[in-house]
Formats: sequence, C-alpha cells, structure tokens
Amino acid sequence: MEQQAGRMTVLVVEDFDDTRRMMRQFLESGGYSVVEASDGREAVETARRARPALVLMDLNLPVLDGFTATLRIREDEQMRHTPVVAVTAYDTPESRAAARAVGCDDYLAKPLDFDKLMTLLERILAKSRAQTDEAA
Repeated sequence: MEQQAGRMTVLVVEDFDDTRRMMRQFLESGGYSVVEASDGREAVETARRARPALVLMDLNLPVLDGFTATLRIREDEQMRHTPVVAVTAYDTPESRAAARAVGCDDYLAKPLDFDKLMTLLERILAKSRAQTDEAA
C-alpha cells in the first residue's frame, strides 16, 4: 500500500472532471492522498504505478469500462487484494452482482453521500490493514 507522508493513497477513477475534482477535495480534506484516472485504461496503469491503498472505480468509463479495469487490476499479483469500491449511477441488483463478480469489494451509488463514503473508506482500510498485519 502506498502512503505519501503517512497518508493513505486512494485512486479515484471517474470520467467526469467535476465529480473527480469533488471526490479529490473531499478525500484530501479527510487526510488521504489522491491519484486520479479518467478512463479504465488509465486506471489500470495508474493503479500499477501508484499502488493505492484503495480504488474508487466508476463502472461506466470510456476506453475500458470499470468492470474490465477491475479485472485487470486483480490480475496483478501485487494488486490482487487492494480494495476496489464500485462507484456508479446504475444502482441495480444486476449491476451490484456484476461488480462483485469482477472483484469489487463494495458498492456506492451516485450521487455520492460523502458521509457514507468516509465511513466505507475507514471500514475497508481498517480491514485491509488488519489483513496485512496478519500476513506479516
């Protein structure tokens, strides 16, 4: 897990600039370091390079959709257990099942409730840290 100056790094994958900027500002105000990607291919490349502690993955993306991008991130041995949270406007049981099937750990519907996002991040990152500590 990458950390910058003691801060956990979160990869925000979102094709809408305003939404991505809003997520960045919120996460940085919460003490997280943020890297960004605006399409699925860029998400895979950025994840491999930055090794974030967590990925917030929009599912409806240009170039490479979020489902495929998540699968490719999961193919990387070092990223296999990095938490990925699907973030999408398509909040249907089918979409949730498809996100789980490709390896998403959780699911957030848009428009984002930032209190829910922060609670989810804290829960997932605490669980991930505990698993890392157990493996060490």
